[in-house]
Amino acid sequence: MGDLLLGAFGLMLVMEGLMPFLSPRGWRAMFERALAMSDGQIRFVGLVSIAAGLGLLVLWR
Repeated sequence: MGDLLLGAFGLMLVMEGLMPFLSPRGWRAMFERALAMSDGQIRFVGLVSIAAGLGLLVLWR
């Protein structure tokens, strides 16, 4: 279980690093748009991300 969690964390870091590595200008613009969002909008994006991740985990099992 620990190996799987460590592997998942490593994959998450790789995925998170792709955007700033491949397109730093686009990554910066995305964060500028995020700064302009309200707290409710940011929470909604987080909720959608959590739901998508859980959905993928359910499909994977």
